[in-house]
Amino acid sequence: MLDPAVRIALRFIAASAVWIALCVPATASHLVTGNGHGFAVVAPESGMATKFYAHPHSFTRPDPRDPLSEGIETANFIKSLRLGKRDSGNADYVDDSHVIRLRRPGGTGYFFMPFGLERSALVISGTATAWYVEWNRPLRSQEKFVGGARLLRFEGIDESLLLIPLAAVGKAPDAQPLAASSAWAMVALEDERDADDVISDVTRWRAGLSPSQLINREVAEFNRWRAKPAVRFASEKERHLWRQSETMLRIAQSREPNRADRHGNGLIVAALPDVYSTPWVRDMAWATVALARMGHRAEARAALLAYFNARPTGKMRSEVNGADYQISVVRYFGNGEEEPFFTQEGSTNIEFDDWGEALWVLGEYLRKYHDPALLKAATYRGSLYETARDFIVKPLMANTEKYGDGLIVAADTSIWEERQKDEKHFAFSTAMAIMGLREFAEVARRPGDEAARSQALADAALLQKGFDAAFIRDGRLRGALEPGMKNDIDGALIPIINFGIVRDPAVIRDTVERMRLLKVASGGYRRVRGTYTDPKIFEYWYEQEEFLFVDFQLAELYRRLGRSREADAILQRITDKSAADHNIIPEMYIAVPCELFPGRIGDPTGAMPMVGYGAGAYVLHLLDRERIE
Repeated sequence: MLDPAVRIALRFIAASAVWIALCVPATASHLVTGNGHGFAVVAPESGMATKFYAHPHSFTRPDPRDPLSEGIETANFIKSLRLGKRDSGNADYVDDSHVIRLRRPGGTGYFFMPFGLERSALVISGTATAWYVEWNRPLRSQEKFVGGARLLRFEGIDESLLLIPLAAVGKAPDAQPLAASSAWAMVALEDERDADDVISDVTRWRAGLSPSQLINREVAEFNRWRAKPAVRFASEKERHLWRQSETMLRIAQSREPNRADRHGNGLIVAALPDVYSTPWVRDMAWATVALARMGHRAEARAALLAYFNARPTGKMRSEVNGADYQISVVRYFGNGEEEPFFTQEGSTNIEFDDWGEALWVLGEYLRKYHDPALLKAATYRGSLYETARDFIVKPLMANTEKYGDGLIVAADTSIWEERQKDEKHFAFSTAMAIMGLREFAEVARRPGDEAARSQALADAALLQKGFDAAFIRDGRLRGALEPGMKNDIDGALIPIINFGIVRDPAVIRDTVERMRLLKVASGGYRRVRGTYTDPKIFEYWYEQEEFLFVDFQLAELYRRLGRSREADAILQRITDKSAADHNIIPEMYIAVPCELFPGRIGDPTGAMPMVGYGAGAYVLHLLDRERIE
């Protein structure tokens, strides 16, 4: 909690140019490698690994002692892992992949989590000097195996860590076992009785190759996985950013197999660690549609199945008119259990737009791919089609209200995760319901469910009537039914227009003109005109920063309006800034420097690398540019 005098000083400094001169330059975004079974994080300015997570998410399951907490944190084994005794060097991605290369005086090192090994395994390989590690928790014991492998156990971590050498093994102190070899596979074990099987798996995966050959094979196999781009790139920077975004989308998706106590296979986190490495329904929708449209059918299909297999869900039935439902009202823990709150709000949330967006994803996938087996697939609550009809569409309609001659979606916290006590009737939630029902009508046509198809179209028409009456007043599109400066002009209005929910040219022109009210010092646009007045509240600062998802959406609308030069300027700025930061797209750029978001105006901040609203939004923008132009 900030002292009142400090808060006042920060507000003054943030509003003045003096701050820019005093500001400490922000460091580069962290680099992340992952294979769907875990994550490792590398600081590019030093080339030092700072995290190795045992699972592909930040929080595994709820904490029964603190229901509104983030949950049980995923095990992290390392605090620092470096090549040589000093932190000197720099790191970058190899060929826009997940393989990270460290360059330092007198040596080169590599970090990657191999996709060919179905384990939470971090491979490290170096030259000239030894590896040095500082463990995240005290080492409790270690067990040595034939061939130089070691099983490490740590205080306060349930999982064990198996070290398997991939090069010649020498002597090293017990406290620095990684100094014994230049290359290792570090494998997280939930059950240490699997150690022998894991050693065999690593041996098969290695196939007798040297460490350098393993790196070359990993990059080559990753490039074979890539889909042929269906876009014409305006520059090499665009091409590299597309490829790195494609990488981010892949490594953000869980490939952990489902089992009795875990149903998270296919879930996609909203951002890669260290911030918000959690599967949000909404962010995952943008990531999944991007994967589908790119041509990554298997990944998009796995994500769809994840929506329908995640469990337990329906936790907030008492808050949604008693309706049971399959799609979370906010996000998921890593094990697939519904997490019906955003903990920075300190209360449960209800976000009805999630249900419409899940239907959008299903419609987009089936429009791209002929996959009749998907609708028949057995899922948690029945066949996928029946679940979509009975546990997405029906609860969505059960949470609508009459407005004029139509319907609107009930009050919720919607796209920007308002505090539950501030719930409103948001335009975005009703718009996503319209879009989702239209998509479902086409889905229902496939199995010949004419009754469901007709009902979905009729409901969508009633919602469109309600939307027009509630949210277009006096010729002006508004973000919420309830009056107020905050949502009078709202960045969420732009995707509503892009989805075709609003078509009146005069209303569209007025909305675009009013977006100037959201323009910020960094050059782009924030989400809303924040109304919080207490700097102790996270949103006070958060809602003042530039939000890239809004930038991408406005650029798309500019293209639809024939204003390609303005769209290109927005895209070029993001492309140039990302190219200077390892082709990473962040959640935000700093518009108002502060204690929570320190740095210079224009520096990347917030969650980064951002996945659905970053990599996914970029990919979709380029694909839409190709279609529009």
